[in-house]
Amino acid sequence: MACKVPRTKLRSQGLEVSKQGFGCMGMSAYYGPPKPEEEMIDLIRQVVACGVTFLDTSDLYGPFTNEILVGKALKGIRHQVQLATKFGISFEDGKVTVRGDPAYVRACCEASLKRLDVDCIDLYYIHRVD
Repeated sequence: MACKVPRTKLRSQGLEVSKQGFGCMGMSAYYGPPKPEEEMIDLIRQVVACGVTFLDTSDLYGPFTNEILVGKALKGIRHQVQLATKFGISFEDGKVTVRGDPAYVRACCEASLKRLDVDCIDLYYIHRVD
């Protein structure tokens, strides 16, 4: 593959990402049944090989299964990507609520780190404001 995707800095913090990102939501939810895991892992790796380094997921997608998928795809190539994931939508007792309180954010972040099987998340942001 002879692909080259330009890079850009996000705001003043200095995080540099590919100008084209890759949203992973549809691999696990919302656009029909989940796609075959091995095919999606291969697709993520192909996207990264082409120079797309900004990957976006969320604890909501699946729910939870998309972060696990992305984590598997990043084995051995984590250093090549900037990883974004989201929090803020809670499923409790069959109800969907929007939350942004500090305890919830910490718990969600810890859970996302485990599902993604990474030491850090490059961009962690709220899916919906409460």
